[in-house]
Amino acid sequence: MGAPGIGAPGVSPPPRAVVARVALHCRDLLFGSKVEGALRAAGYEVARGGDAADLVIVDLTDPDLPWPEAAGAPRLGFYSHVDQETRRRAEEAGFDLVVPRSRMNREGPALVDKLLSGG
Repeated sequence: MGAPGIGAPGVSPPPRAVVARVALHCRDLLFGSKVEGALRAAGYEVARGGDAADLVIVDLTDPDLPWPEAAGAPRLGFYSHVDQETRRRAEEAGFDLVVPRSRMNREGPALVDKLLSGG
């Protein structure tokens, strides 16, 4: 009988290499935790706040949250789908990608992959 495989009781999966560092600016604890968890599961190192990262994600729906500059890193913003004015302002402010909150929820890691790969 061979050695137990990954997923067998008592066998931990191998550690995943960190793909990139992501700064997440989101004060909504529930949604922010959901985004953070999905990104961590995809191998990203996530820090709340700050701008020393390979990519910056900003919750554009929070009127009190400043939109940080990213020092050359791509910026991904998410907004309420009914607030087209916020989407327009974020695009004018130079965000690399601006998506509705529902899309961020569904496709967060894929959107980050896309931005970091230059696609």
